[in-house]
Amino acid sequence: MHNRTVRNILQSLCLLTGALLFMALSACAQNPVSGNQDFVLLGVDSEIAIGRTNHPKIIEQYGRYNDELLQAYVQSVGEKLASVSHRPELLYRFTVLDSPVINAFALPGGYIYITRGLMAYLNSEAELAAVLGHEIGHVTARHGVRQQSASQAANLGYTIGSILFPELRAAPSQNLFNILGGALLSGYGREHELESDGLGAEYLARAGYEPKAMIDVIRVLKDQETFSAAEAQKQGREAQGYHGLFASHPDNDTRLHEVVAAADKYAGAQKAKIGHSEYLTQINGLIFGDSEEQGIRSDRHFYHLAMNFAVEFPADWQINNNPDSLQSLSPKGAAIFEMRATDLNRKLSPREFITQRLKINKLRAGEELNANGLKGYTGIFEVQDKLARIAVVYLRDKAFVFFGSVKNNKMFSQFDADFIATAKSLHALRTDETALAKALKLNVVSVGKADNYIAWAKDSRISNSPLEQLRLLNGDYPSGELELGELAKRVQ
Repeated sequence: MHNRTVRNILQSLCLLTGALLFMALSACAQNPVSGNQDFVLLGVDSEIAIGRTNHPKIIEQYGRYNDELLQAYVQSVGEKLASVSHRPELLYRFTVLDSPVINAFALPGGYIYITRGLMAYLNSEAELAAVLGHEIGHVTARHGVRQQSASQAANLGYTIGSILFPELRAAPSQNLFNILGGALLSGYGREHELESDGLGAEYLARAGYEPKAMIDVIRVLKDQETFSAAEAQKQGREAQGYHGLFASHPDNDTRLHEVVAAADKYAGAQKAKIGHSEYLTQINGLIFGDSEEQGIRSDRHFYHLAMNFAVEFPADWQINNNPDSLQSLSPKGAAIFEMRATDLNRKLSPREFITQRLKINKLRAGEELNANGLKGYTGIFEVQDKLARIAVVYLRDKAFVFFGSVKNNKMFSQFDADFIATAKSLHALRTDETALAKALKLNVVSVGKADNYIAWAKDSRISNSPLEQLRLLNGDYPSGELELGELAKRVQ
């Protein structure tokens, strides 16, 4: 890029910055928490409308957990915190989502969500309050509105700038503007999270809870992150970082401890509430992992009650239950096998289904599959220079499509027998498998002399790393042990 072009772009950006500054001064509102003037393009009514409009979409995507007593409990804990917050005039709605994903989040206007997946790993009412208080902090400080306003301003600023200053339409300047806008927006994340930690701790103290529960929750999530990284390493894949609640700092972060400690001045004279046994009583019987609607993983097996089928994957393979597919990974991630189900709409043979519906024409080593009274067809083809096995098996009005591949073509023969065996294992749910298709649930018990994690793990139906997950559930990860007489969570 020539120096003159760079100079012209920078001059234009300076003029544009002035225009944006004028726009910012005309779109400021007092922050309910700090009292400072924040740049926002949305009023309170618009903020609430965002939550009201998107709430049904959240429920549709995740599902609302079907336990009204638990929903009422979470609402009551949330309301205690909201009543002492900086925006008590809002009508807050706290919803438990029917999802095994470990997460919590908030929409503008007071719509706050926590998944049953996260609730399973919490161990006190104070920890639940810490999660909800953190999310209330995002609402009271209007983080979502401020983030959206900054994004709108960045997009609007470039649009205005490209009209006023044609040189901004060039790709280099657009990239520069995107970088500047991205830096502005990404800079909010860490500060917003820390501010919400401080606000959440303040609301905990004001409501009579132990503010240090905020640190305990972050430790729970960091243990989850460590476990996930270890699982990813076993499977030979990259670890997927946790992008939700409290992800932006470790539990020993100095600033975090400072903002949590600052909440002590809001505590009353009474002893701060923890509520360990109260919380465990409330979550006794909570569904753990997959729901019956999603299908149940148990060891190497998968059972689906509503769709009335079962399938068996190779031993020691990791099974991932995705919304629209089942995925199985071999140890070290050398091979992957995926299964999907789709409606049959035309009377095609399984072989014709592969060629006409899946558009796979260059199939070799094709053969019919006949197992468990079901018709199917399978063969080998190449996709992006990788050998892959495709198989289609019909069960009632569904076509079950199996796809297997390997990282290295030299290893294909090593895993191909497993691919075929998995496809041939598909069958209608048997009477003796009906109980196995039921969801796993938390069972809160008092620890006896014969109880230990190894024994519990042997009896558990948890499919992946039961020993580690039981320790995670009870705050004993990675190597803690049960204590006689304490309340602890089993999975049965």
